[in-house]
Amino acid sequence: MKLLCSAIAFALPLTVIASEPPPPKQGWSGSGEAGLAAASGNTKSENINAKIDIKYNDDHWKDDFYLLAQRNKTNVGVNTTGNGSNPPTTTTKYELTANRYETGASAGYKLDDHSYVVGALRYEHDAFSPYDYQSIASLGYGYQALKNAHDELAFEVGAGLKTVQPAGRYIANPTPPPDLLKLRADADSSAAGRGKVDYKHSFNASTSLVDTLLVENASGNTFVQNDAGLAVKMNSSLALKLGYQLRHNTEVAEGFKHTDQLVTTNLVYGF
Repeated sequence: MKLLCSAIAFALPLTVIASEPPPPKQGWSGSGEAGLAAASGNTKSENINAKIDIKYNDDHWKDDFYLLAQRNKTNVGVNTTGNGSNPPTTTTKYELTANRYETGASAGYKLDDHSYVVGALRYEHDAFSPYDYQSIASLGYGYQALKNAHDELAFEVGAGLKTVQPAGRYIANPTPPPDLLKLRADADSSAAGRGKVDYKHSFNASTSLVDTLLVENASGNTFVQNDAGLAVKMNSSLALKLGYQLRHNTEVAEGFKHTDQLVTTNLVYGF
């Protein structure tokens, strides 16, 4: 987070020489981004995150589709219980520590230069979160509050149906041989409210800050996700992006944390 703030502070003086960005693309456009880190030797780990985002824009429609994935494997210490003749030991296993993928789509029909009706879908699966999966389908209203050479700000609010599957928990299986038995609650569906805020600031033709806040409020849990990113173009197609993501669930089972954070450094290709 400190690195992101420092990068923003560095870019601020460049606004005095900023040139106006080109108008929004008509038709199809998109971007793909990915980051990879791998280590071997005394420690072993692999981390990859990737995202593809495809948009469509014309006089009547503004549509968006995205797909993202995050996966991490690393050495994990596993403790074993001892007995009278064998002391406790610690072994190392190469295991998954993150495995999440998410997809979403929205279709907005423009009523005028500022207002639009929007339908949105989102689904995520996370093997290490308080919920195995969350999905929502909603219909709402969007408003483009600000759009000029340097700033864009849009709001969306709507209602729909959300389904969540709480993560299962493991207990000792009393049936020999000793084993673990996974218990999981039934999936729960309920009415939900959805809110979204999109903001973009262009410091100049090559440097921009984007921030997206998403809130899904349903019975039993409110999910909040904020994605902030600072992108610096290297040429017309390639850019470097520093991202910070915060995810928060208000209701979680015992043993889980309410908040997850993720910092990424990715190479972005725009098309």
